[in-house]
Amino acid sequence: MGKRESLAKKIAWISVISNIILTLGKLYIGWYGNSDAVFADGIHSAADVFASVIVLLVIKLANKPADEEHPYGHGKAEVIVSGIVGIVLFLVAVYVVYEGIIGFFHEVETPSLLAMWIALISYVTKIILYRSSLKVAKQQNSKAIEAIAFDHKADIVASIAAAIGVLASVIGERFDIYFLHYGDKAASIFVAYLIFKIAKEMLTEAFDILLERNIDSEILQDYISVVSTFSEVRRIDRIRAREHGHYVLVDLRISIDHYKTIKEGHDLAKMIKGKLMEKYDNIDEVLIHLNPYFPD
Repeated sequence: MGKRESLAKKIAWISVISNIILTLGKLYIGWYGNSDAVFADGIHSAADVFASVIVLLVIKLANKPADEEHPYGHGKAEVIVSGIVGIVLFLVAVYVVYEGIIGFFHEVETPSLLAMWIALISYVTKIILYRSSLKVAKQQNSKAIEAIAFDHKADIVASIAAAIGVLASVIGERFDIYFLHYGDKAASIFVAYLIFKIAKEMLTEAFDILLERNIDSEILQDYISVVSTFSEVRRIDRIRAREHGHYVLVDLRISIDHYKTIKEGHDLAKMIKGKLMEKYDNIDEVLIHLNPYFPD
């Protein structure tokens, strides 16, 4: 097992175990303590468990090398997972909003302070998990691990919002402040909004990669700068690159002097490819097409 796959599995397993514990705690205490916000946060954690399990199942596939049937590799498997997680989170957001709105039309029960404490515990845990997961995702350029990190990110704000909602409801009940009675309901809708934002980000990125959108123009400009260091390159006719999961594929068309031999062109292309892949370790392939250059 490669280092990248091993790290991804470790992050996913940590996420699964921690989310199972938090899910059970928030669902039970949210229900027992009459807190819609904490219960909604528990549903989100349940979605996190689902996401982490899918990542564990797909990591091995995404890290498989290219083969005859999949000449560009299997990296997009991670992107598909990211999209599935985004869809699940979107459905969770819709459900939580529905339940929160319905709650405004019924008599409100003041939640227990115990619900606030479980939300605060979740908040601290998720900060630790988010930072560690995002660090590994950036180091390994893994969309699957990044999806897990984004899930943790949504939980960070969601958990503190749930805690504030519970506290507001308790204060409203004790000091007879009517509008604060609905603090927990309002917090559950806010949690749903945060979940929706994360879902939108994940789905947008997944669709962009699946539709092979060109990578960021600043990164392309960096590639151009590297290619331009070769004096034999008379003109860069075209450059494009697309993400393929955790790696990038680059297509490059350059013009060189028309009298250059095939071997000279081949050697130049090999050097350009080597320099790009040496500087950017997430580039998996560079396809270079040579055009003849005729001075004016």
